[in-house]
Amino acid sequence: MSAIRLLVLGAVKQHGRAHGYQVRNDLEYWGAHEWSHAKPGSIYHALKQMAKQGLLHAHEVAPSTVGGPPRVEYELTEAGTEEYFTLLREALTTYDQKTDVLSAALGFMVDLPREEVTLLLRRRVEALDEWRTSVTEYYTPEDGPGRLGHIGEIMHMWIHSVDAGKEWTLGLIERIEGGAYVFAGEGAPFVGVLAEGEENPYAV
Repeated sequence: MSAIRLLVLGAVKQHGRAHGYQVRNDLEYWGAHEWSHAKPGSIYHALKQMAKQGLLHAHEVAPSTVGGPPRVEYELTEAGTEEYFTLLREALTTYDQKTDVLSAALGFMVDLPREEVTLLLRRRVEALDEWRTSVTEYYTPEDGPGRLGHIGEIMHMWIHSVDAGKEWTLGLIERIEGGAYVFAGEGAPFVGVLAEGEENPYAV
């Protein structure tokens, strides 16, 4: 899965309609340019590509004052909304995706109901347990790298990562079940976007 796809769809959704600079500004405000491939060129490319794919509707709202292309605002289509929620659910459940995908999902998880998010995260824990079981059938981390020599450190790192991932996920579930954050259907959620004209302290 592409994190940039989820990030851009989610950023547009937060505004209802947004132009490319707003999307870029929001993602930079989140620091996404540091932990994902959400660089300016990738953001604008994703907007145009998803408009061609029918996931975004492009509105030409103002002519250029300097002779360039007109300013365009993007809005999720019905297909785009469906794609957004599909990507979001997959990113919260899947254990073996890149960290940037899970990071993107955490930023938008409040768009789903609280109970559904905890269910998806529990599925993630189950997947982590299944993966660990399959690996430890022929590799026991307590024995160290052993006969694999230094190559065994690869497996050792994977086991360590999966254990840490499970611990973190269970902690997140506990916080959510304890009432943390405002999820869909519970009222106005926190929206991490900059107000119109507000300076972005993290702009690159």
